[in-house]
Amino acid sequence: ACKDLAAATRDRKLNTFIQVSVVHPAEHILTRYSSTEIVEGTRDPLFLTGVTFPPEYPIYEETKIKLTVYDVKDKSQDTVRTGVLPDHKEPRADVGRSFLGCTTFRVGDLVKSKEQQLTLTLRTSDGGRTVGTIEVNLVKMGELEDGETDHITTDAQDQKCALVRECTATEGLSGKDNLPSLNAVLKNPICKLYRFPTSDNKWMRIREQMAETTLSFHVPKELINLHIKEDMRRNQELKDLGELAPHWDNMRKSVIAHCDQMLSMYQDTLAELGKHAGSSFKSSCSKGEKTLEFIPINLHLQRMDVHSPRLKDALYDVITVGAPAAHFQGFKNGGLRKLLSKFEAERRNTGYQCIYYSPENTAKAKEVLSNINHLQPLISSHADLLLNSASQHSPDSLKNSLKMLSEKTELFVHAFKDQLVRSALLALYTARPGCVLKQPAVPRNSAEEGGDLQHQDHPSQIKRQDSIPHHSEYDEEEWDRVWANVGKSLNCVIAMVDRLLEKDNISNIKEGENDPSAADCKVLHTGGDWYEQLYPLVITLKDCMGEVVTRAKQSMAFVLLQELACGLPQCLMLTLRRDIVFSQALTGLVCGFIIKLHTGLHDQGFLQQLHTVGLLVQYEGLLSTYSEEAGMLEDMAVGISDLQKVMFKVIEAKSEDFLPVITGRREHYVIEVQLPAKMFELLPQEIKQGKLLRMYPVLFNVGINEQQTLAERFGDTTLQENINQENLELLKEYYKLFTEKMPPD
Repeated sequence: ACKDLAAATRDRKLNTFIQVSVVHPAEHILTRYSSTEIVEGTRDPLFLTGVTFPPEYPIYEETKIKLTVYDVKDKSQDTVRTGVLPDHKEPRADVGRSFLGCTTFRVGDLVKSKEQQLTLTLRTSDGGRTVGTIEVNLVKMGELEDGETDHITTDAQDQKCALVRECTATEGLSGKDNLPSLNAVLKNPICKLYRFPTSDNKWMRIREQMAETTLSFHVPKELINLHIKEDMRRNQELKDLGELAPHWDNMRKSVIAHCDQMLSMYQDTLAELGKHAGSSFKSSCSKGEKTLEFIPINLHLQRMDVHSPRLKDALYDVITVGAPAAHFQGFKNGGLRKLLSKFEAERRNTGYQCIYYSPENTAKAKEVLSNINHLQPLISSHADLLLNSASQHSPDSLKNSLKMLSEKTELFVHAFKDQLVRSALLALYTARPGCVLKQPAVPRNSAEEGGDLQHQDHPSQIKRQDSIPHHSEYDEEEWDRVWANVGKSLNCVIAMVDRLLEKDNISNIKEGENDPSAADCKVLHTGGDWYEQLYPLVITLKDCMGEVVTRAKQSMAFVLLQELACGLPQCLMLTLRRDIVFSQALTGLVCGFIIKLHTGLHDQGFLQQLHTVGLLVQYEGLLSTYSEEAGMLEDMAVGISDLQKVMFKVIEAKSEDFLPVITGRREHYVIEVQLPAKMFELLPQEIKQGKLLRMYPVLFNVGINEQQTLAERFGDTTLQENINQENLELLKEYYKLFTEKMPPD
């Protein structure tokens, strides 16, 4: 800060900043080092940011510091330089600024001075006229934070100003308790400490910390890996559809060929990301790079840690990330919001040579397939455990195994309680070679289920050739019988287990009373009977389940075939764009959740809200609704909305790897966040038991630049208004849910 600066004219209000230069003892070269911000309209400027030298900077007692004060006449033409630039001459007179005065001091003089402060006189370049004063203080940061070194900063005469220093210690970012788990996701921190005077002549300290995150690459790579597995599984399910009529078979070949191309692209992207080394920060200048299109832009944490002498300390975290958008693909035709709406309208209204299924039905088909892939191996495993318990003649183990088998089988049966499966089975039947139906093959209840078969020149309705064998009439009730057989088989298993346990209990009581040794023999003999009597029933259950799985998988794969065939290649390109945008949005969400969880571990209200209601995630967008930014906003709106399908789960870390684990599929992901044992113990029992935690993302956009001004005056702001209104309704729903589940005391 400066005092009593002299202006060229008496009425002139100065707009000043200080340029700091360093003269190294060995080089005798003036090096422009840094500068303050511009303070406007005063001859006694108080600069809110000081100038610091990090610990690794080569500074000694013989080092000289030169402070030069400038008056900025035109800020639009002035550039405040902060880099280290050699400067052998006196500062040149720029068009936008004028030289006021300068002073020089030795670092040693400051260190050895009384109270470690210097009051210096600012003079003109010829050393003649005095133009004001400036005070320099040596601030011992060790007095503020343990274990930190001294740094140099400027202060004003007779008044306090903000002080700032830089640090690189990771401990300053995560704290000693949170160090291992936060260090896994936060890297390369930059820290500054500010001090402000309070009204009672005390100091308020603010630690500003910014850090990039390893999640910028970790989360996208995890997602792409899941996309690859999901797409490979889908391609195999399409191949397993069995024999199809020529029209449908050619359609399947075309779909698989396109899907294989997209799969190869995902694999190439994952391989390129695997080669990346160095910083995890993707700057905005890299937003158009294809290999980095899944990576979020400018993702970083900004933390403001405020310490006040009389008030409770406060911590403010903000996750900053560039708008999730597919920059490489461009916005010529708009963003996802417009593209998805247009694609669905075209698919619904155009007479494709395929069956139209609504987005809700295709999502349901994916859910059924996912349930099959998840539940079938579990049921098979529990059935084997049941037989193992029977062979060991363990009543308690038998009861537990039966309970788990019953629960999973009931979930399995319930998964197929949908008219879509019946409808798709009929549609698949009509696609088999040689199918003859007296009436057009329209799935039952197609009006409700969206199974609208397009008949124009439909190859499957061409009259059958004599060489194609007749198929039997399609029995629509056959599926009900096959599906019900699983439940009947399970009931047989349950009944048999009940009989075995009842007989065993009676037998043990009688034999134990008469002859203990005879009871032992009976146990061995009965153990063999248990296994022998249960084995055929368990095999029947597995066979019935296998038949259901085969039919359900094929029918749901046929639904997905229609979805892909009706929109090639746009369907796959839209999926790719949505994956890209979702990857960027999810990475920011995961980063924010981990940070919030660490800071809220001792906040019982927050933890209760987390597992009772879920977490409200608020995004503030600053995009305009003009030109390309409108397309970015459309991408961003869809990407953030898709985060509603994400669930979090907190688990105890079993190793030193604290990075989150992602499981699931498109439209249903679970993020497992790992915590060290000591931190995990602080969580409520519900969270420790693995309860899934819901997210409620909302986006509010306020365009603030000149492009938004153009949109408001000459363009259209409907997009912003609609997005804000839709998200306001979501916020109201969350508030209603919050007040119901967590009423005020």
